[in-house]
Amino acid sequence: MIHLSNLWIQRSAWLIAIRPKTLGAAVAPVLIGTSMAISDGLFHLLSCLLCLFAAVLIQIGTNFSNDYYDFFKGADTSERLGPKRVTQSGLLEPDAVKQLFVIVFAMAVLCGFFLVLRGGWAILLIGLLSITSGILYTGGPFPLAYHGLGDIFVMLFFGPIAVSGTYYVQALQWSELTILAGFIPGLTATALIAVNNLRDAPTDAKVAKRTLAVRFGENFVQREIQFTLILSATLPIFLVVNQPSHWPALLSLLALWPILGVIKMVLSGTKGRELNGVLGTTGKILLIQSLLFSVGWVVGPAFLD
Repeated sequence: MIHLSNLWIQRSAWLIAIRPKTLGAAVAPVLIGTSMAISDGLFHLLSCLLCLFAAVLIQIGTNFSNDYYDFFKGADTSERLGPKRVTQSGLLEPDAVKQLFVIVFAMAVLCGFFLVLRGGWAILLIGLLSITSGILYTGGPFPLAYHGLGDIFVMLFFGPIAVSGTYYVQALQWSELTILAGFIPGLTATALIAVNNLRDAPTDAKVAKRTLAVRFGENFVQREIQFTLILSATLPIFLVVNQPSHWPALLSLLALWPILGVIKMVLSGTKGRELNGVLGTTGKILLIQSLLFSVGWVVGPAFLD
């Protein structure tokens, strides 16, 4: 007989492994790409929804994969400063975590099937690279995060690749503006991973996880966070200069206030578990900033009609 308490514990473990607070990074670029498709009169509902489902599933699969591989590589130990990991803490068996990330990635492939039929080889390539990179982020013989390549991966795949791909599969045409707009969530997501790496640098160094924080030190990553957040916040200005009718997209500049708060905390030397709060704030900035930009981009031309 299965006790209800055991079912509840297992359910809670899966929720921890999914890491819901990270899912905003997957949603943000889909919002921006879709808003630009709507503005151009090229919105496609089914493609939009499947992009959203696929993006969230790839993020969840990557979270499970990281949980699994970081445990076996020794990066997750009792000294961990971040949120609990289910493999390291023993809440779930390693084989169960591995099976689930395979299942979740397979579900993402199913979502992508229609998108490939609609968008062709370009969407197939984006999908395959996204899933492969999600696994190779901490897995495989050359894990990206262990060689200081995690930041560039995050910037591209949570930025211009995701935004332009979302736009393309709806509009069936490419747009240079979507590539530039993609750096708004991409740069903020890079700041998010940089805060994470700054927090984990002492424990990462012990297991040869050579993130940029380990390679170049605290000052470098502090400046990286400052640069990526400021550039991300000001990019909408360049887009609006190019497309003045979309001036309400400057609503996203409201994110500057919490961004300056994050930068102040980071530059003041905040370390260890104290950075968990900064990490949470940066994640909220990513989603809110993208939402404000998206709404503003869509409604802008209406003010001129």
